[in-house]
Amino acid sequence: MPYERGRDLIFDPSYVSVGSNVGNREAAVLGVPRMIEEQGLGCRVRMSSLYETEPVDCAPMDLFINAVLEFESLLCPEDLLKRLKAIETATGRSGGHNEPRELDLDIIALGTSLVRSGTLVVPHPRYRERAFVLVPLIEIAPDFVCPETGRRIGDIVSSLSVVQRIVRVSSRKTVLA
Repeated sequence: MPYERGRDLIFDPSYVSVGSNVGNREAAVLGVPRMIEEQGLGCRVRMSSLYETEPVDCAPMDLFINAVLEFESLLCPEDLLKRLKAIETATGRSGGHNEPRELDLDIIALGTSLVRSGTLVVPHPRYRERAFVLVPLIEIAPDFVCPETGRRIGDIVSSLSVVQRIVRVSSRKTVLA
């Protein structure tokens, strides 16, 4: 949530995981920051490097390209979720839960906010178990602290109990200001 200090607005960062395992995966992921700004979801968008990862908790399928975005948003959590899902649909997402998909966007955290509603849980309930979220997140936000547990991102990464294949495939980052 923004608050006023002097004349400047200060925002808690929004963190969104981006993934694709259908079509031109890299182009799909790299296009998301511009869509977020153009569609008014947020500003000052930063993106981690791109990582190739194996699917987690689903049937065997093609590898994913994943990244994490950090941006400032004035949208309430439910509106942000709706608009992210609209981006998925507009880019051709046809796969359902745990199926191949052109684009997958998940809200990981919204600053220090805790959200529990019928449609949204933030922080994301499984992000602490997923290297494809944690590795890009620690790259872009090394001081991140889980608002739910108070644990630092480095401690969360160190405590991963399952080995997951994750390979940085591009250090091309997107920064829009």
